[in-house]
Amino acid sequence: MKNIYKNIFQAVSNNEKLLAVLIDPDKFSVNKAEDFIGKVNQSIATHIFVGGSEVDDNATEVLAITIKKYTQLPIVLFPGDVTQITNKADGLLFLSLISGRNPEYLIGKHVDSVSKLKETNLEIIPTGYILIENGKETAVQRVTETAPLSRANIQLIADTAKAGELLGMKLIYLEAGSGASEPVSPKIISKVSRHLQVPLIVGGGIRTKHQLEEAYNSGADLIVIGTAFEDDETFFEEIRK
Repeated sequence: MKNIYKNIFQAVSNNEKLLAVLIDPDKFSVNKAEDFIGKVNQSIATHIFVGGSEVDDNATEVLAITIKKYTQLPIVLFPGDVTQITNKADGLLFLSLISGRNPEYLIGKHVDSVSKLKETNLEIIPTGYILIENGKETAVQRVTETAPLSRANIQLIADTAKAGELLGMKLIYLEAGSGASEPVSPKIISKVSRHLQVPLIVGGGIRTKHQLEEAYNSGADLIVIGTAFEDDETFFEEIRK
């Protein structure tokens, strides 16, 4: 499956809103994949993201293979490390943590991944990843040893996002973090979206249909939800097609 980015960009151009279900291989049992993915297929979800901050070796590949048995939705890797790269998915968000200043997550890990990526047919999508303060330490913050941007400094967040676009990032991803106590605020989403010409992804802390719609209305093009489905699969009922 190719043209993942082209299809995202086309959807955004047509004012269509997209939703990705994020599945963390470290927290998900493949034994429940058929039932869970069945619910994903019946929902408004358009993509499946696979990845996490800390994942056992081979867990991502096993999960991607299993998911493919039950869906035609594009499977996009959301890797926390080089070990999570697998050719069994369709695409990969080539994440650069532009909110932090740790060179390993700005360019170092990317260099390490090149040899492995050459052996795949993944569609690689350069993505500017911005971690936003949410009230508690996240796994991303701990693993990358970087500080999130302050929620109060909206101009800095918007400038960081625009800098990512000017550097050639095809997507900008605002992330409150897995299990965030608060999602990225509508004010932040609105400010950032007005300055961008590339699609805007927003994730972390979205647990209700109201929060989902609020993020869309503020300018998010693609929303990522993970923990809400992990904690309560009945949430799928609220977002059925």
